[in-house]
Amino acid sequence: MFTLKELNVKLFKILVFLLFIPMGANSTVHKHALDNGLKIFVKEDNRAPIVVSQVWYRAGSLDEVNGKTGVAHVLEHMMFKGTKTTKPGEFSEIIAAAGGRENAFTGADYTCYFQQLEKSKLPISMKMEADRMQNLVISEEEFLKEIKVVMEERLWRTEDNPEAQANELFNSIMFHAHPYGKPIVGWMNDLENMTYKDAEEWYKNWYGPNNAILVVAGDVKAEEVFKMAEKYFGKIPPISIPERKPQQEPEQNGPRISILKAPSKLSYVQMGYRAPTLDKNEAVDGKDQFALEVLVGILSESSSARLTQNIVRDSRLAVDVGAGYSMVNRGNESSFELYATPSESVTTDQLINALKSEIDKIKKDGVSDDELNRIKTVVIANDVYQRDSVFYAAMQIGQLETMGYSHEILEDYISNIKEVTSKDLQAVAKKYFTDDTLTVVTIDPQPIDMNKPKKGKPHVH
Repeated sequence: MFTLKELNVKLFKILVFLLFIPMGANSTVHKHALDNGLKIFVKEDNRAPIVVSQVWYRAGSLDEVNGKTGVAHVLEHMMFKGTKTTKPGEFSEIIAAAGGRENAFTGADYTCYFQQLEKSKLPISMKMEADRMQNLVISEEEFLKEIKVVMEERLWRTEDNPEAQANELFNSIMFHAHPYGKPIVGWMNDLENMTYKDAEEWYKNWYGPNNAILVVAGDVKAEEVFKMAEKYFGKIPPISIPERKPQQEPEQNGPRISILKAPSKLSYVQMGYRAPTLDKNEAVDGKDQFALEVLVGILSESSSARLTQNIVRDSRLAVDVGAGYSMVNRGNESSFELYATPSESVTTDQLINALKSEIDKIKKDGVSDDELNRIKTVVIANDVYQRDSVFYAAMQIGQLETMGYSHEILEDYISNIKEVTSKDLQAVAKKYFTDDTLTVVTIDPQPIDMNKPKKGKPHVH
């Protein structure tokens, strides 16, 4: 089980890398749609006799309402608790007996369930996913057990982790009105008051073939996968999907700054600026967005990147530092973020000023052609390694399609990246990195009680 912070830091890095590689003949994605609305994407890869199957639902914390935060994640847990024909936990047992692995994750934009199996076992995965798409049983007894598991998970991931608390606070003050301000795991009070009826409602509202995408990658033939999907999913009736209202964060007209007091050895800084996403309704021409992608590389995507070199190695103001930006998402809101842990004798104000100074250098001077070309080479080299994964090839398709983009936009990414210039980097830094759109959260370290036990514990799903 993953949460959005972990998922996006991990997967969007991989996605950013993947954007640099054009899709060639061996990367053809075959697509098909069933009469009930289920969209199917197949990527054939016969290098090994394995197959990855992923079912993506266009339902995440973005779709939740106040008072029921965390219900998307809770339902993800309940999807492993049995159907009309299977008992709680049997899904995982069957996949394990078939020599496979499975899990799921919930994000702001989607929920995904996946299996990796030997290729001949794909029908097992298809049959069981189709079963729980329409026959899930959400009993009050199982729900009461699992909601405690989810609350423990929240304690472990957030209350026991100062940086996670800082990230939660950061999101909540950056996005006052937009649902991205809510934690994916949910607010504890909402979890404490949630009932099995809330999970049932979420399942009925969002879990149907016309709100789902099936992605299969590996040693398979597309036509055979399409026939198999028709066999197992074809008879599932479509659902009536609730109307989605457009949601936009109001304009920010000044810095938003907050201090979090938490038990910690060191302080911490998370700062970010409002930033644009690619427009889903237009051809891919997001010059600003591609420049921001490259800027992440300039600042933090290699050992010679500016933040690492100047702030960690040379000045020793921080023990670690990083940057992140997501140019694609379903909610049409994003941020360009910087993260850093100050060295023991350095204040958060000193570190914030140092981070801003690095941004100001780009605003003033841009970057040299050598530096720009070197960073592009590093990102491309990293991608060559990452794109060998069948799992992440499927992940890439599922993410983009579920968020409302076509996976085909990847075809032109490398040319768009190559077109980014030093002037483009200067322009986006000046345009987006202003105090009027800045949000900052810092940790004020409090004494750690070594005798105090952790509040929560991790879980599989």
